[in-house]
Amino acid sequence: MPAIMQAAVLYGKEDVRVEPVPVPEISAGELLVRVRTALTCGTDVKVFRRGYHARMIQPPALFGHELAGDVAAAGANVSGFRTGDRVVAANSAPCDDCFFCLRGQPNLCENLLFNNGAYAEYIRIPQRIVEKNTYFIPDHLDYKDAALAEPLACAVRGLDESGLEAGDTLAVLGLGPIGLMFVRLAKYCYGARVLAIARRLEQIDRAIMLGANEGVLLGEEAAVIHEVQNRTSGRGADVVIEATGHPAMWELATRIVRKGGAINFFGGCPAGTRVGLDTALLHYSEITCKATFHHTPHHVRRALDFIAAGSVTAAHLVNQEQPLSRLPNVLADLACRRNGQIKTAIIP
Repeated sequence: MPAIMQAAVLYGKEDVRVEPVPVPEISAGELLVRVRTALTCGTDVKVFRRGYHARMIQPPALFGHELAGDVAAAGANVSGFRTGDRVVAANSAPCDDCFFCLRGQPNLCENLLFNNGAYAEYIRIPQRIVEKNTYFIPDHLDYKDAALAEPLACAVRGLDESGLEAGDTLAVLGLGPIGLMFVRLAKYCYGARVLAIARRLEQIDRAIMLGANEGVLLGEEAAVIHEVQNRTSGRGADVVIEATGHPAMWELATRIVRKGGAINFFGGCPAGTRVGLDTALLHYSEITCKATFHHTPHHVRRALDFIAAGSVTAAHLVNQEQPLSRLPNVLADLACRRNGQIKTAIIP
């Protein structure tokens, strides 16, 4: 095993460099994983634009968090994994002992341990993640498929928390990678009818290919509200997922959900953002407003099961493949929405 590897290091705003760094050293209970595939992510694009993430990463730091690979070495006291095993490791693990963990909210763990460094030849998996949030890859799955488990888990939790049931009409606002995951999951795993809403026709077409029943182009607010009502017998959608992270779309979501329906403000808006909501509408229509952050080990396991069953795979969402050396260019293209990228598989 080499002492030096190539890895992406985040230095600041739009400053990611692929450079030689030491191969991580592992301690007792840890794994060293040779990365076979790392996937780009909307969160990584946000971090690239802003230069940091308040909870997950502060520069300078190794970068990337969606990965699948092979165990290259196992530290002392590791049980259950050995060299050569194909694994997918999530990017976090809860403590299971704090106020929130004991109340069934491990995604809000006061000591939530994050891990970054997927855009590299090797990554160290900390002991807590090894024990609580690392999984074998089923033999029939490609590494690209398995690496979808982490982001898909966030979407699975979002639908669970929104109370989506079979036969419901779900409106998805925003059709980036995570929005498309919601479309695919809702249709083929939850049995919902899906309305896909976005600004560009090619996004609508892609969503319909992935299972959306109908599409609505974003334009004037009144026109969008009218279109959604027309397709839902005048009532509005049972559940709305806001997956853009734009304040105006948060407000629009409250106007396309039915009385007694639920909204999930899944897309995180920039820090300091304020949103104006119609309090009379929320109150008298009994609208439930939710927001879901991150995932839990339970949802990672469920996501991997959906992937293993073929319900959501890399063929649905990963439309480019690039070597690690091209990562800065890939992130720049994603930030500018160039080249029609959805998710790119980075191959170290």
